[in-house]
Amino acid sequence: MSLKLLFTPYILKFNFDAGTSRGVLREKEVWFLKLFEEGNNATYGIGEVATIERLSVDYNVSFEDVLVKISAALSRYNLPNNYDEIFAFVQEMVPEQLPAIRFALETAMLDLLNGGRRMIFENDFYKARQEIPINGLIWMGDESFMKEQIDAKLEAGFSCIKMKIGAIDFESECQLLRYIRKNYPKEKLILRVDANGAFRTEDCMLRLKALEEFDLHSIEQPIMPKQPESMTLLGIKSKVPIALDEELIGINGRQQRIDLLEEIRPDYIVLKPGLLGGFKSTAEWIEIAKSLNIGWWITSALESNVGLNAICQFTAQYKNTMHQGLGTGQLFENNIPSPLKVKGEHIHYDPKGHWDLTGVDFL
Repeated sequence: MSLKLLFTPYILKFNFDAGTSRGVLREKEVWFLKLFEEGNNATYGIGEVATIERLSVDYNVSFEDVLVKISAALSRYNLPNNYDEIFAFVQEMVPEQLPAIRFALETAMLDLLNGGRRMIFENDFYKARQEIPINGLIWMGDESFMKEQIDAKLEAGFSCIKMKIGAIDFESECQLLRYIRKNYPKEKLILRVDANGAFRTEDCMLRLKALEEFDLHSIEQPIMPKQPESMTLLGIKSKVPIALDEELIGINGRQQRIDLLEEIRPDYIVLKPGLLGGFKSTAEWIEIAKSLNIGWWITSALESNVGLNAICQFTAQYKNTMHQGLGTGQLFENNIPSPLKVKGEHIHYDPKGHWDLTGVDFL
């Protein structure tokens, strides 16, 4: 039976002003895909197209125009028979310059293949037998707001915190890190920071030197991407382990990915499937990183629970005990109700929970 694709935009509203070095986020537009076989719209798969302003390579794309064309093309095909065929089909159908749509279509097809149960990968996470440890995310803001978040995460029992830095003055950020370490040494708390490329290349090393006193697990993307020589030099000189994030976006093809990681040799890479072109591409990054003894963890790109569910299930396919960046479902006041639940520093799939897509009107 041929495939039918419906789609619609949806505005996610943040619970607070989410500060980053690229500005303050108050709402976020995503597109939901609904995929089913002609004549059987009761069984369907769901996917999510989500981008981040000034970060995603496809942020300025007219998704409605693209999805109209993909919908027409899909009507000529039947659902592929297995995972490998789905991954190959999506890579053929969707250009690599549209990573968010690749991710969404992979998700919707895998969901439909598995009976439209929101089971993207059959594993212990989906079966409610496995929890995934997550880091507590501290958003940028004034010093009192950030301190309030820190206290709340520590009170909730998080043993790994990631603090976004680069928005307020550097000394105030150091004071916050000092406040954390005064009460929680590295043996009790893993401390990550994420600069989102906010440090100037010319004085980055001085800042990394100043951060040494805080026994940081890592710093994500200290300088803007596309400066491989500078990033390589920082990695050699810095005592603070460096993780690449934005650096990976837009790097397509296996050899280009190998070349990047072999040149920079970061300590870690941070993987966002929705920005990297889906699960097939993310799995390739993981394979390459493992071959080079580079650590990795996975994080969301601020998707709703639809995308987050898929990413959690993908993450559970790997035996990675590091804290992942998958606690973002609580950020939105109008998120899609789902079985995803956060308790303490873990996210899990509640078998008593349910999906509720009644608020989504497909075109």
